[in-house]
Amino acid sequence: MSSPVTTLAQPSVPSAGSAPRLRTPRRRGPRRPRRSVLLTVLTGLVLLYSLVPLAWLIISATKTQEGLAHSFGLWFNGDFALWDNIRQTFTYSDGVFTRWLLNTVLYVVVGAGGATLLAVLGGYALAKFKFPGKRAVFAVVIGAVAVPGTALAVPTFLMFSKMGLTDTPWSVIIPSLISPFGLYLMWVFASEAVPDELLEAARIDGAGELRTFFQVVLPLLAPGIVTVSLFTMVATWNNYFLPLIMLKDPDWYPLTLGLNSWNAQAATAGGTPVFNLVITGSLITILPLIAAFLLLQKYWQSGLAAGSVKE
Repeated sequence: MSSPVTTLAQPSVPSAGSAPRLRTPRRRGPRRPRRSVLLTVLTGLVLLYSLVPLAWLIISATKTQEGLAHSFGLWFNGDFALWDNIRQTFTYSDGVFTRWLLNTVLYVVVGAGGATLLAVLGGYALAKFKFPGKRAVFAVVIGAVAVPGTALAVPTFLMFSKMGLTDTPWSVIIPSLISPFGLYLMWVFASEAVPDELLEAARIDGAGELRTFFQVVLPLLAPGIVTVSLFTMVATWNNYFLPLIMLKDPDWYPLTLGLNSWNAQAATAGGTPVFNLVITGSLITILPLIAAFLLLQKYWQSGLAAGSVKE
């Protein structure tokens, strides 16, 4: 009988002419973001801090004056009075709320619109033109950004009183035309968004400075323009201290000052408390701002991110 012979497999030796085979690295999938319990808790707290006042405002706007005092703040009352509160808000005191709303729209359109226009023109000029004193202008702009508006309110009032402009719409519109932060934001945005080669090409083709600005530069600055306009619109819409010291005639009050006067009625002798109308008016006041942010969010988010990545 023949005994079985066990053969061992010999390792294959590459020939002299063949190249050694290299291991192909494993492809790793995208790393999953690390979960942080602390960050989740902090984000939840910030979310609650932001949404609870809004929820309280919406719920309270559905209550009557008596229901506000005899019900829990974060839950509905038996009577749903939202539509009746809205009707009373626009008809109370001969419909003065509508006048305040139109005044606010006027201040926003003229004041915030003018501030955006000046910021776009100034930011583009500072970003793309060279002139003596440019560094000094930059220092002034940075310094103006650091100065709060309330610090300039009293000097502005004294200057406007000498000019006879107090208690007029111009006392609110003219200070709103200056936005140092908007100017700085457009300066930075125009520096990154408008290539110098594109401007040179337009000038070589015979386009003047105005035509180059309106046909070439403005489309490129659209995200920055929307961002600046949103910031200036919110600042003008919520402006309270400047109209407070400038205006005495209730017919020129913005919404912020008008609603405060309604709220102060409860502390005056013989005054009728209308807290339900104050809350409903506050809800109506914030609706245009929410709509503006939701409709223009893709533009202002791209405008805020411009220049954050160096190419």
